[in-house]
Amino acid sequence: MKTLTLTLLLGLALAPSQDSKKEKKKRNPGALSYAGAAAETYKEASGSKLRLYLFKPEGHQAGDKRPAIVFFFGGGWNGGTPKQFEPHARYLASRGMVAIVADYRVKSRQKTSPFECVKDGKSAVRWLRKNAGRLGIDPSRLAAGGGSAGGHVAAATGTVPELEEDGEDTSVSSLPNALVLFNPVFDNGPTGYGHSRVKDRFREISPIHNLSKKTPPTIVFLGTKDKLVPVATAQRYKELMEKSGGRCDLHLYKDQPHGFFNGPDRGGSFNPYYLKTVTAMDKFLASLGYLKGEPTIRRPD
Repeated sequence: MKTLTLTLLLGLALAPSQDSKKEKKKRNPGALSYAGAAAETYKEASGSKLRLYLFKPEGHQAGDKRPAIVFFFGGGWNGGTPKQFEPHARYLASRGMVAIVADYRVKSRQKTSPFECVKDGKSAVRWLRKNAGRLGIDPSRLAAGGGSAGGHVAAATGTVPELEEDGEDTSVSSLPNALVLFNPVFDNGPTGYGHSRVKDRFREISPIHNLSKKTPPTIVFLGTKDKLVPVATAQRYKELMEKSGGRCDLHLYKDQPHGFFNGPDRGGSFNPYYLKTVTAMDKFLASLGYLKGEPTIRRPD
């Protein structure tokens, strides 16, 4: 009887607890599958496997050299999942691109800061470029996009010179070739969003404080009633980019709040601003040679 009791106790001690399983799932929400997408682990950090989910065009082969884009979700660097940009990725895959949604570390799951978010964004871009041959993508036509804090992550990959992950091969560039930004956090300075999280290190991470001739062509979508990202900040960003010789297409949407672009559904019905922003995104990418022909997106009805 004593032997049986001891065996049971040892078994319970060694078996993974339900809480442990829940914690692993909490740290890796992207471990959920996305129908038709190929999952790749691009990095392991803070006890998490960080994954990319690749949506490929019909008939795509490893020997192709397709343009590609990687999207980063919003959530204030605190939460969120790659699912936010799944509709955008599926649409661009239907247009011939390899479109990717990325998981990255956030405060609620990995207890991290915005600095780790940017490091993960850079790691994702670098991993895709390093593996371009195997994935059938063109390393010289690799865009980054995102919304809100994810827009900040994408913008930072295209502006911030440092915050590279230790141990990575920096001979492979983490700089994307284009940026697609939905109500992005541009300014982390004393009057900008998230300054309390980065404080006196804001110049290391704030996109508007790191613009240069190297900043890739950019498109920005912003509602005029956005309470987190002022229109004046976006206009200043565009002005500074153009002064340095860069391209910044700013699209303003009257009376729209933060997150107005999410879709395709909003409030139980089709979101017309999803249609408008995706159409503009398509035309921007076509102007860079990433897509051909007119946008194919249509209302469901």
